[in-house]
This record gives sequence, structure tokens and C-alpha cells, in this order.
Amino acid sequence: MALDQSFVGRTYPPSPVYEVGRAKIKEFVDAIGDTDPVHRDPEAARAAGFPDVVAPPTFTTILNLELINTIVSDPKLGLDYGRMVHGDQSFEYHRPVVAGDRLVAVGSVQSIMSRAGNDFIVLKAEITTEAGEPRVTGTAQLVVRDAGADT
Repeated sequence: MALDQSFVGRTYPPSPVYEVGRAKIKEFVDAIGDTDPVHRDPEAARAAGFPDVVAPPTFTTILNLELINTIVSDPKLGLDYGRMVHGDQSFEYHRPVVAGDRLVAVGSVQSIMSRAGNDFIVLKAEITTEAGEPRVTGTAQLVVRDAGADT
């Protein structure tokens, strides 16, 4: 079943506020093996010019993935999650995310196209502070494989 083209241009409501804490940054850098002290030590972060410990660039994947899941699970879109694969991902960084930031994410459907029986959907996530200060713009392309490919 083809994805509903009327979703192109649709914007979803903002996510709940995500408060970035030192403990969450530490958990994340532990998980990815990043040992840079600016992610763990407030003094090292301040010495490097940040107001508090700074999150690594991939930290906002936490919000981005939740936003993608919200969009692709919308039953009216018609996306078969079992046939979806991740095609491409890019991020544009506006300012570093630091402990104490209160972030919100707004997602939108940028495009939907079909090629060789597969659907391609491009999603955009604007991650800002609660006050609207830009932090990261993420773009993801998802591919929904043709159901006939299994036969």
C-alpha cells in the first residue's frame, strides 16, 4: 500500500519538553565510549567556553528517534513498519546542547515518493530550546520496501 501523499507538508505538534541533565549526558557518553571531559566535568566544560557540560552531537538522536516513531506509527500514513528500513540521516547543528537546556522537537513530513515500487519518505526534526533557540535540524529518509518483493 502506498503512503498517503496528503502527509507531505504535515507538521506534528511539539514533543514534550526534554530537560537535558548532566546524568543523562554522562549515561550517553558512557554508552558511546566518549571520554572527553567537557561531557563529564562542568569545570572542563566552562574552560572550553560552555556554560555547563556539553552533550555530544549525537545526543539529540534521543529526541529525533522518538519523533520519527511518532510519525511512522500514525496509522493514517499507511506505513508498514515491518517493511521499513533506514535510508539516510543528516544533522545540521546550530548550537551545542548543554546540561540545563530544555528541548522540544517538532517533526514534519518533507516528501513522499515512490520508486521501483518502494516508498521513500523524508522527515525533518527541528530541535530547539523551549524558548525557540535552534539547536539541531535532523533529516531522515526512510524506505518502505514493496510488499511484492517478498513473493
